[in-house]
Amino acid sequence: MKIGIPKGLLYCKYYPFLQTFFSELDAEIITSDDTNKKILDEGVKYCVDEACLPIKIFHGHVSSIKDKCDIVVIPRIIQLRKREYICPKFCGLPEMVLNNIPNMPDAIIEPIYATNKIKLFNWATVAGKTISKDKFKIKKAFNNAMNAQHNHKTGIKDESYELNVALSGHPYNIYDNYVNMNVIRKLNKLGVGVVTEEYVEDKMIENEVKSLYKKPFWTFTRNNYGFTVNAMKRLNINGIIYISSFNCGIDSVTIELIKDKTKDYPFLILKVDEHTGEAGLDTRIEAFVDMLERRSLVENNISSHG
Repeated sequence: MKIGIPKGLLYCKYYPFLQTFFSELDAEIITSDDTNKKILDEGVKYCVDEACLPIKIFHGHVSSIKDKCDIVVIPRIIQLRKREYICPKFCGLPEMVLNNIPNMPDAIIEPIYATNKIKLFNWATVAGKTISKDKFKIKKAFNNAMNAQHNHKTGIKDESYELNVALSGHPYNIYDNYVNMNVIRKLNKLGVGVVTEEYVEDKMIENEVKSLYKKPFWTFTRNNYGFTVNAMKRLNINGIIYISSFNCGIDSVTIELIKDKTKDYPFLILKVDEHTGEAGLDTRIEAFVDMLERRSLVENNISSHG
């Protein structure tokens, strides 16, 4: 049995679980290539115009492997935390893909509620039955997949840079180098270190979120708001860069909440879509770093004379 796993959306965070689970069931794993121009073009061709860039790219990843596998996994991730949801596009993702891309193979589209181990195991039971009828084998595969995920660490925390920024946004915008045009490498080259939300404890994020007048409905809002505000207060950072997909409704709220809290703190928003030019992005990053350098120089002069 060949199982296709597209390298789009939250694959960047949860691939150890998916790959281990299906491998333990003796399936052959077929993954798409890293995002590239061909995958983007395929995604734009098949996806609706109104969708955000990551959803279009996911369509491209699926299209690139659909003829190479017996079953494709389309993760319908609904919840990662209690009383919070991921994104409305994730809820309807399988229907979008199956209706837009022709000649699709069978697909695993069972909703994923990952608020606790029992609920996630319910998904694994349904998904596993497509490959094996052996309940014990499915349970063992699930436990090994959970261990693989637990032992996997994502996140970036650069050391030894004089200037540092908190890099915020949805994980698939931060960790897909094609989407963000190697923003991390560009910053490092300009002498700027990067830290991401994985290096702020969850309880710290929760404390920041409590200051909002209402608990965020979306997990991405909670994580990005809590991380950036906490990083500004407690981490040794000089500014915030937020990578946002054009057309992202969740980000339109999140960014305003962050701006309201951070006031005149250096804050750069990089909007990306399939038309974003690298030259324009480079110019904005260079200007922002130049501003951080001048600001740091002024602050150092003031402290040395103070």
